[in-house]
Parts: sequence; structure tokens; C-alpha cells
Amino acid sequence: MKDFYDEFLLYLKEENRKKALDLIIKKLNDREIDIVTLYTKVLTPSLNEFKEDQGDGYYIWKEHVRSSIIRTIIENCYPYVIKERDSKYGIQTNKRVAIVCPAEEYHEIGARMITDFFTLAGYDSIFVGSNTPTKEFLNALEKIDLDYISISVSNYYNLIGTYRAIEEIKRTENKVNIIVGGNAFKNNRVDYKELGADMQLNTFEDILDLAKEDRK
Repeated sequence: MKDFYDEFLLYLKEENRKKALDLIIKKLNDREIDIVTLYTKVLTPSLNEFKEDQGDGYYIWKEHVRSSIIRTIIENCYPYVIKERDSKYGIQTNKRVAIVCPAEEYHEIGARMITDFFTLAGYDSIFVGSNTPTKEFLNALEKIDLDYISISVSNYYNLIGTYRAIEEIKRTENKVNIIVGGNAFKNNRVDYKELGADMQLNTFEDILDLAKEDRK
């Protein structure tokens, strides 16, 4: 795994989209890695460890390029997500979940990975993405039948906005369950109940446990 990760990281540093993508697809085709391991042990660390050049004025450019490459990889992983859902997990929940980021939250790659985790676990998962205004939550609830809204929060300072969004959703007549998760909940004492959410899921295993409860 280390050699694989180091090779992948080298291609990211070189900003070589093709070689990075080709390496991942080959590993998936050869069944040398699965989606959950790829996302948690390779893609997430490659983003979190991107700190060495933060003092460089070129840093933002490189951060965006790296994020763009990883986003491309995730989108190309979707056929493998479906294959693993059917062959490895085989859970059908008949439940629909929308994965969103609250207003002013622009880090969406984690939410995109979580969308695939919900898909693996047998959910009809809808990726909405970054900076979703509360009014859009409310409009969606009027038009789409949802069992869950999963709110992904990376920036700790967006927890206040998340609380307000949950408060507005709870005022509606819709009985959708609200899930929270993301880096903003790590290493701090904020409890999901303080935000008014129904549950907090931190890992794929948490999602899988929920799916087993929701299975048909």
C-alpha cells in the first residue's frame, strides 16, 4: 500500500492527471484495492497531507489542481461503486438520502465520497454539493421525497450555519431525518444533538450499520 500511495502522491505533485487516474483504475481493475480503502487510505490522506507549501503564494493554485484531479478520479470510480454495491454488500434499503454542504461550505470532496459510501450501502443517494442555501433544502423537501438529509461540514465555523439550517428544516412538516458528519466534528466537543440533528455518522461502517437497520 505504501509504494502505491507514494507513486500516486508523486503524480499528484507533478499534477499529472492522466497518470494518477490510470494508476487508480488499474488497481481497481486488478482488484488490488476497493472503493472504501481507496477513499479512506489514499484519496483522503492525499488531500489532508497537502500542507508543505502553505506559505507559498502558489499554494492555492496547487491545492485547486490537486482537488480537481481527485474529483476526476472519484467521478471515474462510479462504475466500480455500483459493482461493489451489488457484489460485495448486496444491501437494498429503499431509502433516499441527499448529501449537501451548508451555505458557505465550499469543501465538497468529502461529501462526494460519502455519497458513494451511501450508494455502496444500498441507498438512493443524491449528491447536491457545496454551498447549498437553506432555502434550497426547504424547496427540495417540498418536491422530493427524502428519508435523510446528510449535511457534510468541513469548516468548524460553518457549524452555526448548520444549526440554523437544521432549525429551519425541523420547522417544516417533513419528517426527514438529519445526519451530520465531516471534519468539523473531529477534535471538538460539539454534539450532533446540540445542532438538532438526528444522528452523526463518521465512517463507512456507521453508514453500513444504518443500512442494515433500513434494509428492505
